[in-house]
Amino acid sequence: MKELSLHILDIIENSTRAGAKNVEIVIEESRKEDYLVIEIIDDGCGMDDQTLTKVLNPFFTTKDVRRVGIGLSMFRQAALRAGGDLTVRSAPSKGTHVTARFKYAHIDRQPMGDMASTITTVLISNPDLEIVYRHAVDGDQFVFDTRVVRSVLGDVTISSPDVARFICDIIRARQNLD
Repeated sequence: MKELSLHILDIIENSTRAGAKNVEIVIEESRKEDYLVIEIIDDGCGMDDQTLTKVLNPFFTTKDVRRVGIGLSMFRQAALRAGGDLTVRSAPSKGTHVTARFKYAHIDRQPMGDMASTITTVLISNPDLEIVYRHAVDGDQFVFDTRVVRSVLGDVTISSPDVARFICDIIRARQNLD
């Protein structure tokens, strides 16, 4: 994966397969203090200690369709290449919390990518999922919350083409926060 947003998309797909109804994405960038932190927090089924010890192994997966689970291990490698690391916390019935840390200015840090398309893609394919997306750059913060959008929409579905396009445009307009 060439962009961090694609890693985030992969983790959210794992969350929805694990039964998550709520996902929070927190991105904090500090150019001054030279760090980037990405957190994905879900309320899915979580993992027991035995599964948690294997989750970063690329040859471990809980999926029946293939024998490798490279998503988390690739995300961790991306963080390690950029002077950071990745941790996973989880417990059965408590959800999962993935945290990736990067040196912001590291030459090998992947670009953030298109978070607007990532969020929109998730919402189109999972229209009942509640997402809170917080993105802060040097203290300036943007928050997108599907619960707020739903309260305004009434009976209109969040995955309708016009709403999806509107959501994508809102996030894209604030994506860089510059």
